[in-house]
Amino acid sequence: MFACTLLERPSVAHRPVISIIIPAYNVEAWLHRAVQSLQRQTLEDFELLIVDDGSTDATGAICDELAAEDGRVKAIHQRNGGAARARNTAIAQATGEFLYFMDGDDWCEPTMLEDMHRLAAEHALDLVVAGFYIDTYYGDDKFYRELRTAPDAVYGTQQQFREHAHRLFDAQLLYAPWNKLYRRSYLYEHGIVFPETFWDDLPFNLDVIRDIEHVGCIPERYYHFLRARAESENTKYRSDMYGKREEEHRWLCELYGQWGLDSDEIREFLARRYAERLVGCVENVTNKSCTLPKAEKRAEIERMISTPHAKDALAKAQPRSTMMKLMLAPLRRGDARLTMWEGAFISWVRRHSTNLFARLKANR
Repeated sequence: MFACTLLERPSVAHRPVISIIIPAYNVEAWLHRAVQSLQRQTLEDFELLIVDDGSTDATGAICDELAAEDGRVKAIHQRNGGAARARNTAIAQATGEFLYFMDGDDWCEPTMLEDMHRLAAEHALDLVVAGFYIDTYYGDDKFYRELRTAPDAVYGTQQQFREHAHRLFDAQLLYAPWNKLYRRSYLYEHGIVFPETFWDDLPFNLDVIRDIEHVGCIPERYYHFLRARAESENTKYRSDMYGKREEEHRWLCELYGQWGLDSDEIREFLARRYAERLVGCVENVTNKSCTLPKAEKRAEIERMISTPHAKDALAKAQPRSTMMKLMLAPLRRGDARLTMWEGAFISWVRRHSTNLFARLKANR
């Protein structure tokens, strides 16, 4: 669905075990920490490709400095085109047996690469999925830590992985690229790259898992995903958010249709996922930075919660917490006014108490 042709594979005398790829845009305050966490890895046979994506701060200079200090580091500079294009630039130049993707403002534990590679090598895996941390900062040294744990599993067959994939999605393990190790030849053979679109992680990983056969999970948590940057794209109003969520839901339904899986458990997962993200779309409309008039906001919310598939998802979803049951109640009633008030309250909490918002979101 999202595949396109990669450049011809580079030819080198020594192929490192892992090619690490970092798209870097205006991360001067964090990039040294990210790279240092990689330089402390117990697996040292890697190349690190940092793509300066047209940064306007000192990120580009830091990339050059890091490359001059460590022969494993290669600095690539390009005009700003977004994280997906930056990753694809590096994928085309990578030479490692495996690919690992990292963000320039995060960091990782020292045994991450060694442990993930060991599992991949022992079982000839094309994909390894690990646990991770979400560290949401609400002060210089204060943060709330959310733990995401993967099962300890090597799936013996393609069908076994597919039958368990919804549980991995449910645990937020299949969305991002940075808790995974990918066999480079698998991506090349299937022509898989990152689509140049907003929220490119999910469509990329859907292409990866669509026909994959050899998958394993490791329960240890290694990667620290930091929610700390006030200018993060995830905190802004997006006029296209609802459309993107609809698109994502369609992709997942199509995937499970292609796989021929239609159990009650999978249908409930898809419904609950849609319902939870519908709440996020409501909050997006009530976001302080949304300039739509109040009447248009209410009309947009009423439209979102009254579609046939929204009503179907809201009816089938079985929330895992009392809080989420309460959150879905006005949507289930089709009450646009109360839903709008709820979205405004969520938005207020998000702006005024990062700690509380992170805790509520983690325990939904």
